Amino acid sequence: MLAEGATVVRTAKFLGRTFDYGYVVTAHEPDRLVEMKVDKPFPMIVRYELADVPEGTNVAIGATGSPGGFFAVAEPLMRWQVRRSIAADLRRLKENLEG
Repeated sequence: MLAEGATVVRTAKFLGRTFDYGYVVTAHEPDRLVEMKVDKPFPMIVRYELADVPEGTNVAIGATGSPGGFFAVAEPLMRWQVRRSIAADLRRLKENLEG
């Protein structure tokens, strides 16, 4: 169940490395908002916002973070990877909802 304090585990691949990390849900409003925070591999907050519209549902995803260490060197590539990951999340969400 998705609720404040719950942990969502995710696996990501970046520059040939695979990382498992757990987001902690910091805010949850059913059918409207989920915000999650992670400290590793670098501190980041991801926010999913949903809004009803006549055509269905609009979904917005925002991510903020500050890569350090290994990731600081690759920050431009990291930004691209996060955008790519968010786009993939949106595609999967749409497929699951419409499929």
